[in-house]
Amino acid sequence: DICYAQKASAGSQSRNKGRDVGSVMMTSLTWRHIHCICLSIRLFHITISLPSTAAFAASTKDINNIMPRVAPSIVYTIAGSDSGGGAGIQADLKAIHTLSGGACHGCSAITCLTAQNSCGVTSVHSPPVEFLREQLSTLEGDLYPRAVKVGMLGTKDLAEEVGEWLRKVKEGTSSVKKAPLVVVDPVMISTSGHKLVDETAKSAMIGKVFPYADLVTPNKFEAEELLGRKLHTPEDVEAGAREILAMGPQAVLIKGGHSLLEEQGKETSVSDENNVSVGYAQDYLLMSSEMCEEGKPVKDRPRLCDGSRGIWLRSDRYDTTHTHGTGCTLSSAIASAWAMGQREREDNAATEKVGALNAMYLADACCIAKAYVTAGIARGVQLGKGPGPVVHTGFPNSFKSFPTIALASGSASTPAFPPMQSYSSAKSSSSSLSAVTLGRILPIVETIEWIEKLTSTPGVEDVQLRFKDTSDYATILDRIKRAQTLCKAKGVRLWINDHWKAAIEAGDCFGVHLGQEDLASCVEAGGLELISSAGLAFGVSTHSYSELAACLGVKPSYISLGPVFATSSKDVKFHPQGLETVRQWRSLIPPDIPLVAIGGIGNADVARVVRAAGAECAAVIGAVTKADDVSQAVKDLNDAMS
Repeated sequence: DICYAQKASAGSQSRNKGRDVGSVMMTSLTWRHIHCICLSIRLFHITISLPSTAAFAASTKDINNIMPRVAPSIVYTIAGSDSGGGAGIQADLKAIHTLSGGACHGCSAITCLTAQNSCGVTSVHSPPVEFLREQLSTLEGDLYPRAVKVGMLGTKDLAEEVGEWLRKVKEGTSSVKKAPLVVVDPVMISTSGHKLVDETAKSAMIGKVFPYADLVTPNKFEAEELLGRKLHTPEDVEAGAREILAMGPQAVLIKGGHSLLEEQGKETSVSDENNVSVGYAQDYLLMSSEMCEEGKPVKDRPRLCDGSRGIWLRSDRYDTTHTHGTGCTLSSAIASAWAMGQREREDNAATEKVGALNAMYLADACCIAKAYVTAGIARGVQLGKGPGPVVHTGFPNSFKSFPTIALASGSASTPAFPPMQSYSSAKSSSSSLSAVTLGRILPIVETIEWIEKLTSTPGVEDVQLRFKDTSDYATILDRIKRAQTLCKAKGVRLWINDHWKAAIEAGDCFGVHLGQEDLASCVEAGGLELISSAGLAFGVSTHSYSELAACLGVKPSYISLGPVFATSSKDVKFHPQGLETVRQWRSLIPPDIPLVAIGGIGNADVARVVRAAGAECAAVIGAVTKADDVSQAVKDLNDAMS
C-alpha cells in the first residue's frame, strides 16, 4: 500500500523505482510511522471516493470512524427507583442508552425509593418535594432535555411539583431552548391490580401534569382507573382513549400488555370481539389533530399510520411472566426514539439528511419502542424467585418483534394477495412453488411507446405504468387496456400505479402499486377486498417506520422503500433513505416478502450496492429510459441485482 501510494504521488516514477522507494521507506520508518501513513492513506481513500458510485458501499461503521461525533440528546426520567433493577429509573436509563446506541444520554430525578426484589415491594420512601425540585433545577441548568419521561408520582405534592416544573419548561421556551417532548406513564396500579396512588394524587396528575404531556401511556387497569369504568371491548378502549385525550395530553397510548379478558388477575369467557387481544398484544394510539400534523408528508390526505384516526399497534403475545418493567421501558423508549428523530432533523440542519430517523415522529417512535419491548419480552429470563425483567436489547432489527398496524382491532385476518418471492429466493432451497418470482428490476414508465419497447426487450419480466399527464379515468382505462394487450402478448407482468379501480375494470393486469395516501383511501373504499377478489398482486410504498408497520398490516405481495438516493423523477416528501435504511428494512420485513428499492438507482453500479444492502428488486426509471442502449442497460441491471 505504501509503495502504491508513493508511486501514485510521484506520478512519473516507473514501477521498479516505486518499489525501490517503498523498500527504503520500510527499512527507515518505525511501525508507528507506518501506522500513521496507512491511516492517512485510508482517510484519503475514503475522502476521494465518497462522491463516486462506489462510495454507496461504504459502511456506517466506516463513516462513523471519520465523522465528528455529535453530542447525544438529553433524556430525563422523573420516576421512582427500583432496587431490584427491573423497572423504574433503572429500566428507564437502560432503555434510553441501549435503544439509542448512545445517541441519547439519560438523566434522572427520583420521586420515590423502593425496597423491592423480584418477589415484590417491601417498603416505599418518598424524598421531600424540595429535594425533587432541587434535582430538576440542577439538571435543567446544565443538561437541558430534549425529551422527558415521567413515571410514578405517588403523592399529590409530587404530582403538583412535576406539573409546575413542566409548565415552566413548556411555557419558558425560546428559539434556543425548545420545549422538550414529554411522555407520561401514569403509574397507578401494580401488576397484581393494587392501587399505588390515592385520589388526590390521581387528580393532581390529571389536572397538573396531563396538560403538559405530549403523550400518556396508561395500561388497561390504569386507563380504567382514569375513566372510572371497565374496558371490555376494543370499542371501549377507543372511546376511553378519546376521553383521556380530552383530559389535556396531545396523545394517548392505551397499552395492550393486559388482554381485554383480564380483570385484576381474573379472566372471563372469550367473545369474538375481544378474542384477538388474547393472541396479540394490541396498543391503541390516538393523537390530537395538531400532533398528527407533525411530520405528515401530505397535509390534506390521511394515511393508515396517522394517529388522529386512531391506530392499533399489534405484536405477538408471549406466554411468559418475565415482563417486569415493560411499562417503564416502553415509555422511556418512546421518549428516546422521539428524541432521536428530533436530533436528526435539528442538529443536522446544515447537512444532507439521510435515513428513516429524519421521519421519526410520535407514531414511528411508538412502533420502534413496541418492537424494542417485544424483543425484550421474548428474551426475558428469571433472575430471582419472582418474575424476571424485560431484557434490554438494542435498536429493533428483526421482523419477529416489529409491530403491524391492524386494519381492524377485532380481526386477525386481512385480504389475501398473491404471494411473490425474490429472484434470489427462487434460486435457493427456500423457493416456494406457489409464489410468483418478482423480476430483478421493475421499470416504471408513463407511455404506451415505452411499454411496447420494454416488452420486446429481453430480461424485462415486470413493468409498471404510471400516469403523470392525466387524471381522466377514461384515458387511464384505455391506456391500461392497450398496455395490457402488449404485455400479455409478450408474457410480461403489468403493474398499475395508483389507479386500482381502472386496473380491476381493465382486467388481465397482474398487480397494483399504491402509495401510503392512496392505500388509506383504498381501504376506506373497501378496495383491498376488491383487489384481492380480482386476483391482483399488491405492492405498497414505505418511507418511515410507521408506514412500514401499516404496510405489514396489509400483508402485500412486495414492499418498496424509497427514495434510496436523491431523485428528480418525482416530488418526494421524504429525505433520501440511504443504504443503512435498506438494510434495516430487509431485517424488519419477513423474508418471504420481497423488498423493492426505488429512487436514484441510475445505473448498474448503484443497483449493485443496493442489492448488496438487501434489496431484491430495483425499481428504475432513468436507468432505462435515458439509456443509449436499452437492451444492454436491462442486462447490466439484471446482472447487478442477481
